[in-house]
Amino acid sequence: MYDVLYRHLLSRFDAERIHQRTLDILETVGSLPLALNLLQHQFSPSVSAAPIKLWGLEFRHPLGLAGGLDKDARCLPALAALGFSFIEVGTVTPQPQPGNRRPRLFRLPEDQALINRMGFPSAGMVAVRKGLERQMPHPVPVFVSLGKNKNTPLAQAVSDYVAVLAHLYAQGDAFVVNISSPNTPELRQLQTRAYLDSLLADLRVALLRVAKDAPPKPLLIKISPDLSLAELDELLELAVSHQVSGIIATNTTTTRPNLHSRYTGEAGGLSGLPLRQRSTAIIEHIRQQSSNQLAIIGVGGVFDAADMGEKMAAGASLVQAYTGFIYRGPSFVRTTVEQLQARMRESGMMRYEEIVGIN
Repeated sequence: MYDVLYRHLLSRFDAERIHQRTLDILETVGSLPLALNLLQHQFSPSVSAAPIKLWGLEFRHPLGLAGGLDKDARCLPALAALGFSFIEVGTVTPQPQPGNRRPRLFRLPEDQALINRMGFPSAGMVAVRKGLERQMPHPVPVFVSLGKNKNTPLAQAVSDYVAVLAHLYAQGDAFVVNISSPNTPELRQLQTRAYLDSLLADLRVALLRVAKDAPPKPLLIKISPDLSLAELDELLELAVSHQVSGIIATNTTTTRPNLHSRYTGEAGGLSGLPLRQRSTAIIEHIRQQSSNQLAIIGVGGVFDAADMGEKMAAGASLVQAYTGFIYRGPSFVRTTVEQLQARMRESGMMRYEEIVGIN
């Protein structure tokens, strides 16, 4: 039903307009207990395997929502009711900013992909904090994606990341350093040693300061799929040396591998099925190079249980989806997780951790 609705109705409207209307509906549903219970009953997966425990957090199953959908933390209860085991909000910037000019989001249904050049539109960290506080206690772990304002020079970028981390520390369960979006000018340069070494050092100091006497919350880096292996290895070395908790692999790509859509020439980051193999290969490389010192969250082209299992077998402890959710609809999480569990039973597996790294 959703597939028919998407192809014949939703796809006829501007992609960002539909995105905003969907957020409005989810936010409203989240404020209505009866509607929320109905949503959970209909779409939340039945989970038989034991929860995943990582970084002192508990995840009901491996599949979470990637950053970019709920940028301002408006819809946590409804998204959790749809079955996601964790939710990444943001990317959040210190000051509000509108992002890039529209149109900036394009559907590529022939390729099961999206292209976006959003440019970190954000209500700003003050507004996001109010949203997170209003929805506490959070139904699932919440990851906060940290970003910098467009007008902040690279040399001063660390101050933006530290500001958002400190302001939202009490409301988040884990924090993601987004230095890999292709839609903010020069941002990807922060992945190089010239910037990353000092950025991670300052973030570590800030993390320990806001944590006070408690163990610090997890800090992860979201990386680009367009890094060379030499660049990736240098980044991993710095991540380990600065005690980063994990890597999210990967963000969107600026490459255009064998696409068929009329929007192929649009600038921005490509997500979805064309990214699947590249992100999986990077996950496998990270696991091998880091000697299991860095936990991995796999993202890129996850549309079904086979895709999720592939990411986990390559080395991902958790998996995120965005584009797959857009194309598959509200039953996406339930179908994907329950199919993965069926595959596990057929293979005699009882725990999700048994899949991780079996390649």
